[in-house]
Amino acid sequence: MLILVNYILFNSMENLYFDYVLRTRYGETDQMGVIYYGNYPQYLELGRVEWLRSLGISYKEMEKEGVMLPVVSLHIDYKKPAFYDELITIRTQLKELPSSKITFDYQIINEKGEVISTANTTLVFVDVNTWRPVRCPQRILAAIQQKMKS
Repeated sequence: MLILVNYILFNSMENLYFDYVLRTRYGETDQMGVIYYGNYPQYLELGRVEWLRSLGISYKEMEKEGVMLPVVSLHIDYKKPAFYDELITIRTQLKELPSSKITFDYQIINEKGEVISTANTTLVFVDVNTWRPVRCPQRILAAIQQKMKS
């Protein structure tokens, strides 16, 4: 039975993604006319924040409640360039149920539907005053579990 529960959870987890569409700006390009690689972590942040917002959770409110989420791991694979004035989709997907950490996988997709970048981040829930790790807030877990049911 435990195997079946894990399998169901995994299948439900695959549906926990959010797409955020962004038009690239001229100021994000480099001398070669492509989006500068250093901008991608900001795109991932947009994806994360909007993923949380799609669950009804404001990152700003979470910080006011005393919990922050610093990035402790970031990995990006660049497959193809993004260009100025191109619509890109930042697909943000929860990898597993959070504990004291939360891990996301990302795909950045161009207008042609091509995956131009993949990434992964891990963040840790910390107390804003002590910077010590804390468990994922219950309301975030509840919002995730509610989304998994729908």
